[in-house]
Parts: sequence; C-alpha cells; structure tokens
Amino acid sequence: MVKKIKYALLLVLVPVLASTFINPVLAQETKDWNSIPTSSGKACVLKEDVATIQGFECLFFNVLQVIVFFAGIAFFVMFIYGGYQYLFSGNDPKKTAVASSTLTMAVIGVVGIIASWLILSLIHTFTGLDVTKFAIPG
Repeated sequence: MVKKIKYALLLVLVPVLASTFINPVLAQETKDWNSIPTSSGKACVLKEDVATIQGFECLFFNVLQVIVFFAGIAFFVMFIYGGYQYLFSGNDPKKTAVASSTLTMAVIGVVGIIASWLILSLIHTFTGLDVTKFAIPG
C-alpha cells in the first residue's frame, strides 16, 4: 500500500514540479543579447553575431544558475522525502534511522553549498580577488 502511495505521489508531483520550474528556451528567439547579464556584471556582447571567447561568460553564468537551481530542488525533494520516511516509519528503528540519514544528508548538502559560497566570499574579502565572477579579459 505504501509503495502504491509513493508511486502515485511520484506520478503526480514530478510533472507538476517539472511544469512549474521550466523556463522558456531562448534558442530560436530573436533577442538583444546585449541585455543578458553575466556573472561579471557586464552584458553578453556579440559583435555581428560572431561567436567569441567572451560567449563563455554567458554560458558559465547560465550553467551556474541551473546548477544552483537544481541543488535547491534536490535539497527540497530530499528533505520532503526524508520527512515522509520519518512520518511513515511506524516507530521501526531501521526505518527511522534511514529517514534520519536522509534528512541529515539533505542538511549536509545545503550546508556544503552555503559553506562553499562563504569560503569564496571570504577569499574575496581577504585577497580582494573576486573569485565569484567569471570574466574573460578582452
């Protein structure tokens, strides 16, 4: 019975979450690329629609946004799943340990992401080198 409930929740939640968080793809749309910001703070600059090495700034910025987004989604899903496991553990020590482990790993993941950002900010504060911005000189 529990497996059927899990399967039903999975069938309902995955399409709902996927449709909620999908952004439109701008691959075929005519767009002013000079208005898209990058991690370095400046806009993507394309001259005469020729690809240059500075295009990697835009690519890196977009990939980083996707990675951070999916890390947040992974934390949220793991946290909900761990709570679900804990709620339906039925006071079974093995199931409670598995649920506790899932919740612990979710929290460790978020703490790791936050700690990595804080370390990069600390490097920027002490050295003045902004390692959080990806810029190609040119």
